[in-house]
Amino acid sequence: MTRHPMLVTCGLPYTNGRCHLGHLRTYVPADFYVRFLRRLGEEVVFICGSDNHGTPIVVSAEEEGISPRDLSLRYHQHFADSFSRLSVNFDHFGMTDGETNTRRTQAIVQRLIDRGYVYRKVIQQSYCPKCERFLPDRYVEGICPYCGVPARGDECDQGCGRHLEPGEIKSACCKVCRSPAELREQEHYFFRLSEFKDFLLSYLPDLGGTQIARNYALGWVKEGLHDWCITRTLDWGVKFPGNDNLVVYVWVDAPIGYISFTEEWAENHGKDWKTYWCGDTAPVTHFIGSDIIYHHTIFWPSMLRGAGYGVPQAIVASGMLKVNDQKFSKSRGYVVWTNEDYLDKGLPADYLRYYLLSYTSHTRELNFSWKIFQERVNNEVVGTLGNFIYRTLYFTRKFFVTFPDVPVDGIILAQIRHSTDVMEEAVRGYEFKSAVDALMGLAAYGNTYIQNQAPWQLVKTDQDAAARVIRNCLQLVHALALLMEPVMPESAQRIWEMMGNSDRVDTYPLREALEYPSSRELPAPTPPFVKMEDDRIRDLEKLLKKRVEEAMNKAKKTEEISIDEFGRMDIRIGKILSANRVKGSKKLLVLSIDIGGEERQVVSGIAEFYTVEDLIGKEVAILVNLAPARIFGLESRGMILAAGDKASLLIPLHPVEAGTKIR
Repeated sequence: MTRHPMLVTCGLPYTNGRCHLGHLRTYVPADFYVRFLRRLGEEVVFICGSDNHGTPIVVSAEEEGISPRDLSLRYHQHFADSFSRLSVNFDHFGMTDGETNTRRTQAIVQRLIDRGYVYRKVIQQSYCPKCERFLPDRYVEGICPYCGVPARGDECDQGCGRHLEPGEIKSACCKVCRSPAELREQEHYFFRLSEFKDFLLSYLPDLGGTQIARNYALGWVKEGLHDWCITRTLDWGVKFPGNDNLVVYVWVDAPIGYISFTEEWAENHGKDWKTYWCGDTAPVTHFIGSDIIYHHTIFWPSMLRGAGYGVPQAIVASGMLKVNDQKFSKSRGYVVWTNEDYLDKGLPADYLRYYLLSYTSHTRELNFSWKIFQERVNNEVVGTLGNFIYRTLYFTRKFFVTFPDVPVDGIILAQIRHSTDVMEEAVRGYEFKSAVDALMGLAAYGNTYIQNQAPWQLVKTDQDAAARVIRNCLQLVHALALLMEPVMPESAQRIWEMMGNSDRVDTYPLREALEYPSSRELPAPTPPFVKMEDDRIRDLEKLLKKRVEEAMNKAKKTEEISIDEFGRMDIRIGKILSANRVKGSKKLLVLSIDIGGEERQVVSGIAEFYTVEDLIGKEVAILVNLAPARIFGLESRGMILAAGDKASLLIPLHPVEAGTKIR
């Protein structure tokens, strides 16, 4: 047991869309972790809330003709309801647009200003002349200056994953009207992140949680840190202290929500929030997705340290989600919606919890497919766990009605103790699959035991021996109900009541798994789990397939452009003169290309598909009048054109002179 209370948080769901399985990759494991630790006797507070600010919410609200506040309230309630339906039970679920978070954010920012960690700077920012407004974050799209792929205003979400500062994106255009953007000067405020390198290099090696979070963070710190612009030109958000024309960047006020929500919980329960957030190290464990490691391991601890707060003791990052072996993508249709595709169809929340926890290690990529889901549920939950529990209760009721009043064999208690210890070690190490495997191993042990002992045969010749076997099996069922509660809480309660109990299983500590239940009459049992039938799975697969096909058809209907717009693109045939790998990158090559009387240096992400020797002398199509960009410190002036996931180069069928324009 820990000596001090713990605070566990989950990354805040963004109130700009519906709940999907990608969200649950974080929330279900966190809920399992909290439930298990509480059953061990730990004092744990479980905090979350919705992230309500930022440009995507403003853009979506404008499209719907409603206020950002109304949109946020709608999705805040949606997520609260979705989590409740999945038995993900937070002690407090707040909103970053609340009064508490506004006050706490402004106080922390002001403290950073007072301590010299925030400064003013005039920067070049994208501006849309047609819409007559500056374009913060998701209002602007263009090309990443680091890897050369399409990106959104504040992040290279399709390429290198880097955070992008205002004005950095190349070939910027307005997302609303699609007009080219121009750069204009505007004053903003920056956080001196670069001053925290030494702190991070000492803090990160000892950071608890998953190794993937530590390693990613250390890699980024060693590459070098850049100061962060922490203001945006928006009306929606927390007003920046002393400047009502700017709001605080969403990645400032969102994580501060962890503190604000703790304050709100503490006020409602007569506690002191400072217990969790003040001191050198805060007893805080963050559960997050791997796409926001940078923000939680670098920016957030630095901001806390600069403001004089404690820094988190552990950050647990999950692996990403695939759907049918394809990268999760709402735009491409590879998405499973939590409510519409699952809960609203009457599917058990516990089955989904089991799949998310047991499919793979928490830090590895999780693949979801309805067929694999069916196999795991039917073979493991129904065939192993449910089969043993039902057989035990059925034979108890048939042959004895009540618990046989005989001792439990020591070997049975030893097996329960071993499984409990393995689960505890796995949970504390964030290896949730291993914990569930230990649970299912105990159920498999019970199946083997009851099959080998065959009490239905033994009762005919030796009723006392049959009573001992049944009593041993009942002890295993008693332990399984207690141990499975953090994994499948609704099912555990149902089985607990089948054992003749009328109270809550989640009120018992896990050590009760070794205690002898008192003799009682059992109600007539029913199978605790039902199979996922083929017809239902086929319907669910058809729904997903239809969604993917619709997305593909939509993508094929590309936006029409005029011949004049096409004429603005200077696309030529170029001849590759030299090619070299970029030091420190697995994907990039630096090419020297003859475009007709001029050599251009182009940095391209094709190193995984071509050798240097393959490329020398090859004629390729190149977009010449693309704005220059710096990628890995190298200037890139142009883009070679390629198609498909394997970057198939577009080359002429016959030899063409370098510099020939494509018309």
